[in-house]
Amino acid sequence: MNTYSDIEQLISKINHASTPEEVITAITEISSSDTQELAVINSVIKVLSHHHPAVRAAAVESLVKLKNPTVQPLISAYEASQDQGLQAHIIQALAQIGSPDALDLLAEVVGTTVANHCQGNVRRIAARGLGKIASNSQDAEVIRFVQEKLIWAVLSPEDWGLRYAAAVSLQEIATPEAKTALKNAIAGEADLVVRSRMTLALA
Repeated sequence: MNTYSDIEQLISKINHASTPEEVITAITEISSSDTQELAVINSVIKVLSHHHPAVRAAAVESLVKLKNPTVQPLISAYEASQDQGLQAHIIQALAQIGSPDALDLLAEVVGTTVANHCQGNVRRIAARGLGKIASNSQDAEVIRFVQEKLIWAVLSPEDWGLRYAAAVSLQEIATPEAKTALKNAIAGEADLVVRSRMTLALA
């Protein structure tokens, strides 16, 4: 259990770091502390907007390592932000954590109309997150919900990358319904790379 003094020190280090290396060191210390303190977690989430890509990557890695305590703060930060870059890193963290609590948000992102390439990448990451949640779940309703979203995605006509990611996730789920959906999708798939991945998923 971190004391109040420890928490203040962790937050101070990350807030007063002046170089990317110092920020990364502070983030690493936080993830090593296994803290569940909201203030500390929120300070790492803010770093997802840092200008340096290595810092953003370290923040994602730290949040994933801290696992479930970060899920609700991440969802709240996503909903409160209009920054697509920040939202993209939040979805990346949530997809790797694979918590059922993020199910609705990941499904929403998969179904979002794509305005640019960055948003397309986020949709694909979210589709992989859904696959992780369902493949680790024993809840039939969760699996059914994820399957429906991924089956829609694997037939999505405008984004080959989303279809590819959905095919990989359906392979992970490996239910009869998922396999049937992949068989049906192959018949109408025009992209050779995606069709090859769908075929591999059924092999």
